Amino acid sequence: MVIVDRALRRREEEKNPIRVGMIGAGFMGRGIAIQICKSVPGMELVAISNRTISKAAKIFEEAGISEVHSIETTNQLEDNIRKGRISITDNPDLLCEADTIDAIIEATGAIEFTARLILKAFEHKKHVILMNAEVDGTIGPILNKYADRAGVILTGADGDQPGVEMNLYRFVKGIGVKPVLCGNIKGLHDPYRNPETQKSFAKKWGQNAAMVTSFADGTKISFEQAIVANGTGMRVGRRGMFGPAVESGTPLQDIAHLLYPLEKLTQGPGIVDYVVGPQPGPGVFVLGTHDDPIQQHYLNLYKLGQGPLYLFYTPYHLCHFEVPYTVARAVLFNDATLTPLDGPVVEVITAAKISMKANSYIDGLGQYMTYGLCENYENARNENLLPIGLAKGCRLKRNIDQDEILTFDDVELPKGRLSDQLWQEQQKAFPLLMSAAGSA
Repeated sequence: MVIVDRALRRREEEKNPIRVGMIGAGFMGRGIAIQICKSVPGMELVAISNRTISKAAKIFEEAGISEVHSIETTNQLEDNIRKGRISITDNPDLLCEADTIDAIIEATGAIEFTARLILKAFEHKKHVILMNAEVDGTIGPILNKYADRAGVILTGADGDQPGVEMNLYRFVKGIGVKPVLCGNIKGLHDPYRNPETQKSFAKKWGQNAAMVTSFADGTKISFEQAIVANGTGMRVGRRGMFGPAVESGTPLQDIAHLLYPLEKLTQGPGIVDYVVGPQPGPGVFVLGTHDDPIQQHYLNLYKLGQGPLYLFYTPYHLCHFEVPYTVARAVLFNDATLTPLDGPVVEVITAAKISMKANSYIDGLGQYMTYGLCENYENARNENLLPIGLAKGCRLKRNIDQDEILTFDDVELPKGRLSDQLWQEQQKAFPLLMSAAGSA
């Protein structure tokens, strides 16, 4: 980010800051706001929208800004921005509509709610930075087509694990090593966790219990690896990924070359996957190959081993600390951290966490009833599988057994949802991929 930091300082010197609006005032929004307000020159967080505006006001107070102004119209927001005042509102449309805002940070984790706002932001030529792998992994490819038409950027964020993976992937590819696996490092994976089992952990860290559950039950990592797959063209080696567990604390560099079937890595476009338990903690890694014997000699000299797999890893991900860099990359360089290459190549499908009765209504992500699994797009469409991003609120037409995979035939969708319309549009927009995508 050595180019970005200088570009931001230049904007600061020119008194022409990037102006940012943020939607969502939860755990992650709090960190982003404090980071921008206290540590990022050349950028201003001019407004936060949240359903409960007192939370937005509290976040600004924690960021050192005590004077905020509640607004109800776009004109009020624009006037505040011109006068250097900070705004809060419960109406996110105002941020999307304001001409003087350059980019929107979306930090809600919602899908249906967010889809409409993203389109609104594009309508008003705003870049959108997603702290929301869920909407990206469900309808990201079609939303990216809308972004292209509007001439703006839709992107995942630096600091979040998918963004860190993509940056590492680009680095590895850029030095002439062929990436064959993009990997995520987890400390726990149990698909049957729920908000009750995760309540104490969530309370300890001030997080939402459902969000913490989605980390533990594998739904979040499925979304994260799906959007990495869609950004690189990689696949999954099998439904749900391999996800090997190793003894806690085992150095990744000692065992990475043994964790995955070599043929799955080297035959085809490579795969996305994860590992549970090793060090370095919650980082990311890329496995790559090189076919030049001279360069293999150098890689061995540089302590990456004799191959055929070379391990590159980032031992941390700093989430909200790096989000401002994503904003700057989009606004100043028209560069996305992570965005779909084209159509979907991996989807996140719906599995039953518990046995469920006919006529039940499916609850949300990270709740009690379902968990997500990665599946290659071709397989998911051939089997008519239900994306978990569309599962909330669906009525079950029949009894479902624990761990059963749900299809569209098993449910009745809620009526009138934009997310369903966009998903259907996504299928029509990328028909060739249905026959061209490689299956595991």
